[in-house]
Amino acid sequence: MRPILIMSAINGARRTKADHPALPLSPADIATESLRCAEAGASAIHLHVRDDEGRHSLDAGRYAEAIAEIRQRGARDLILQVTTEAVGLYGPAEQMAMVRTVRPEAFSVAVRELFSDPALACEATAFLADCAAGGMAVQYILYDGADVQRFDALAEAGQIPLANATQLFVLGRYGDGPPSTPAAILGFLSARRHMLDWSVCAFGPTESACCMAAALLGGDVRMGFENNLHLPDGRLAPDNAALVTHFVAAARALGLRPLELAEARARLGL
Repeated sequence: MRPILIMSAINGARRTKADHPALPLSPADIATESLRCAEAGASAIHLHVRDDEGRHSLDAGRYAEAIAEIRQRGARDLILQVTTEAVGLYGPAEQMAMVRTVRPEAFSVAVRELFSDPALACEATAFLADCAAGGMAVQYILYDGADVQRFDALAEAGQIPLANATQLFVLGRYGDGPPSTPAAILGFLSARRHMLDWSVCAFGPTESACCMAAALLGGDVRMGFENNLHLPDGRLAPDNAALVTHFVAAARALGLRPLELAEARARLGL
């Protein structure tokens, strides 16, 4: 069966130490947690950084510091993906400016955010073309079937390059949003017209079940404290690596295996 690319979303934009004391926020803690997840079987890390008050940030210097800390710890091949998530604080121009400055090997971006301003649609198109030419792996975040259809329309209009693109299907929401269910994956798959590599992330305690369903359907997974703090049995996970360890063990029991770092880089064209 198709090996799984496991990405760890170790902190996210909203949670704090009050939610979990082991939530990694400093560059040193982010690096330590990233290496633990890699040891457990993750081949990629989804990075968020915070400002001095702990708020979500798209500061290029903070990203560069976190990435450098991880690399200096010896994680040369671990895939590091930065987020461009707006969280109501940033617009498309600021999202694109951060990526242009950091020049990461991989980043994620929500289609509904990047193309939210019609006046910047041409700039967004040129930005994505530049990222593709630079060899960046771009993960497009899709929240529902309408996002999938919009992605397809933009791709067919030549505004989204497909050569370096993967898709992330978001199951559930923060707070009182709809629950994450494995069945929701089928709605995303049935809506799309372009057969790209895809993965899921799932909010809440059904994260592991949703990720396992994705793996069995031929997808990849993104899991971690950004979306879920609990092991499948309801216990609070001690750290992100524990979530990866549990998932890897369950996957291997079903004949699945995580990608090695070199395999993951090859899959993403890095």
